[in-house]
Amino acid sequence: MKRVRVLLRVSSNQQLDADGDLDIQRQIDLDYIREHKDWVLDKKEYFEGSNSGYKNAVEKRDILKEILEDAKNGEYDILVVYKDDRVGRRMWEIGSYVMTLKRYGVDIYTVKDGCISPETDDIMGQMVLALRYGNAQKSSSDTGMRVKDTAKKLVQKGRFMGGKAPYGYSLEYSGEISKHGRALKHLVIISEQTEVVVFIYDLAFYKEYGSVKIAKILNTHEKYKDMAPNDIWKAGTITSILTNPIYAGYTAYNRRTRTDGVYHKLGSDNWIVAEECNPEIAIVEVYIWNGVQDLRKKRADNIAKTDEHKDPNITVMISNRGTLALMDVLYCGYCGCKMTNGSRYNYWTIKGTGEKRSGKVGIYKCQDAWSGAVHPGRGFYRADKIEPIVFNSISEYIGRLQENDDVFQEIEINKQKEKKAVRTELEKEKQELLKIQKKIDVMEENIPQAMTGEYPLSLDDLVRLIDKQKETYSKQQEIIKQKEEKLKNMDVSISEWGYLREQIPTWQQVFLDADSHTKRVLVDKLVERIDVMEEQITIRFRIRLEDFISNPEKTSQNLLATASDKSIILNNIKIK
Repeated sequence: MKRVRVLLRVSSNQQLDADGDLDIQRQIDLDYIREHKDWVLDKKEYFEGSNSGYKNAVEKRDILKEILEDAKNGEYDILVVYKDDRVGRRMWEIGSYVMTLKRYGVDIYTVKDGCISPETDDIMGQMVLALRYGNAQKSSSDTGMRVKDTAKKLVQKGRFMGGKAPYGYSLEYSGEISKHGRALKHLVIISEQTEVVVFIYDLAFYKEYGSVKIAKILNTHEKYKDMAPNDIWKAGTITSILTNPIYAGYTAYNRRTRTDGVYHKLGSDNWIVAEECNPEIAIVEVYIWNGVQDLRKKRADNIAKTDEHKDPNITVMISNRGTLALMDVLYCGYCGCKMTNGSRYNYWTIKGTGEKRSGKVGIYKCQDAWSGAVHPGRGFYRADKIEPIVFNSISEYIGRLQENDDVFQEIEINKQKEKKAVRTELEKEKQELLKIQKKIDVMEENIPQAMTGEYPLSLDDLVRLIDKQKETYSKQQEIIKQKEEKLKNMDVSISEWGYLREQIPTWQQVFLDADSHTKRVLVDKLVERIDVMEEQITIRFRIRLEDFISNPEKTSQNLLATASDKSIILNNIKIK
């Protein structure tokens, strides 16, 4: 007897809400299974809801990964689906997925076409499989184009095309019925939230505040702080409100696009906007909305500091420090958020000549504070202020390490654990590279058919797909190269350690004089985490400090050793 499992899938929320659609799928599948006397239905059933089989790659569909894993474990023999497009609509990926299941001993059967899994040596069958999903992908693509063209026409007439209601609005039934028999909804203003939206636009238009500052004001406002859409006002939320023309009464479409499952914002030049204002959904005046867009553009131009925006009378002195040395280990001591890199400009005038100058310096900034959340402290620290403090402490730490004969063993133990994790990541990336190469090989094998018109794609389309995959291949090679470099930099050999010990005490100064990249590599080897506050820095090392801080009197006064948690705390400091 062959063990059979069923996959049920709906690709939209409307289908997900319609129980009848799922019930019908299940009933048809079960009837089909009963027709086969040597099949036995397994108790486990797979279900995927509201997840497009055309837009989403296999690797981003958890249910397909679960099906594959169960097949690998030999838990079943046959997968039954209502139609072949229930598995997916991506020509190269789904064909490869079907053949992978086949290698694990699992065949896919559809109610309409029976077994669609060719034998591993059946080249013609595999070509038919590619054609099957090539047609499915083309059908989805054509449908998507028709939907987009229709949506553009409807938006130009002022129709809201669905999705989540923007802040300040709710979706309510309009009383209209679509040609598919579904009840349509429209936007309705939420009066309580309207007040907040107007307040946001007033701050942006009349006071010319940016998104970060507005978010900070809202998060401390007695009334508005409790009206954030997700518990806290963030700069991204404010930006979304300030750039959406819906608040001026104009519906819009094509404000973002989706590529490989990831959404990207598009510039306003690509938007499809309603031809006329709908006063029923307008919250702010059109001139205010347009004014805010102009102010935001001017501010962006000033921040960009590109050549055409620079003041010709100002000489800019840029400190090119490269990658900040503490990027991998520095965290905000107030909220625990990882610090990211940034930069700021300083401006001054030389008294003797009156010459104006500016300097660019690197900074570490807390992502939470930078988004406008309520946050103690300033939320950012200049690299040239914080790094010397940390480096001096690490240098002293290195000196203590060099006095201990056994410290290398503990470093090596910790590093081996990290290296194992990195090796696992590296192996996954290499496997992904092989998958990409296989896709390229398959496509290149079909070039002759495309040239003779015997392939579902034209030669030009096939070449474009090949070029795209080769670009992906190059990017994947770069990822692997970075992983390999990271793995290489994690090694601290016994011979290296012996050399370092021989250099006492000069090696400490070598560390202080090293370039930013070298410091970053060494910091990653020795330091697990650094938490920074305005008057305190906590450095957590990768090994226990009790092994080398045996003489507290030798330790600097502001260096407090806490051996139990491998940390040192720098107290009573001022980071300007």
